[in-house]
Amino acid sequence: MNEIKILSLTKDYIRKTFLDEGTGHDYFHIERVVVNAKKIVEKEKANAFLVELAAWVHDVGDYKLHGGIDKSEELIREFLTSIEVDEKTINKVIEIVSQVSFSKGNIPTSIEAEIVQDADRLDAIGAVGIARCFAYGGSTGSVLYNPENKTKNSSSIQHFYDKLFTLKDLINTKTAKVIAEERHQYMENFIQEFYREVEP
Repeated sequence: MNEIKILSLTKDYIRKTFLDEGTGHDYFHIERVVVNAKKIVEKEKANAFLVELAAWVHDVGDYKLHGGIDKSEELIREFLTSIEVDEKTINKVIEIVSQVSFSKGNIPTSIEAEIVQDADRLDAIGAVGIARCFAYGGSTGSVLYNPENKTKNSSSIQHFYDKLFTLKDLINTKTAKVIAEERHQYMENFIQEFYREVEP
């Protein structure tokens, strides 16, 4: 099967599977990651097909969507096999996806993995990142803000310090670093305004 057809079928599958997902890992998040990845790959030397395919499936089987159990390899392999993607490509995509997640802490071993990781992290910061932070917090029952508890995972605001503010310095590619700087500054401004409004 040709690459264009594979990408088209994958996009359709992701749309059907993730359209109504409510934690901030929905179809439109994945679509934005794909857009980010394609922008980055225009300026970085990489296999554009592998980058786009891995970007489309990077949240398939994610532990956050499966009760804390990571089913990425199982579900990605199952889907890509069903649309007759060759075994070599499937293995490469699974390897890329395994290196994307922030929580796993894996270091990318290819430029393709660096790009998909950057593309995903860019969608976790800036204005969209702020919106996704509160969407995810709401979906898990996290409080918005508790000034008396600043321990890890204690509130959506604390998540900025636990994760979001760290992402800028974890970006791999030059292209993504430029975008990340601007989005990071937007979050800094938001937090300053947030404290101005809530603190006496």
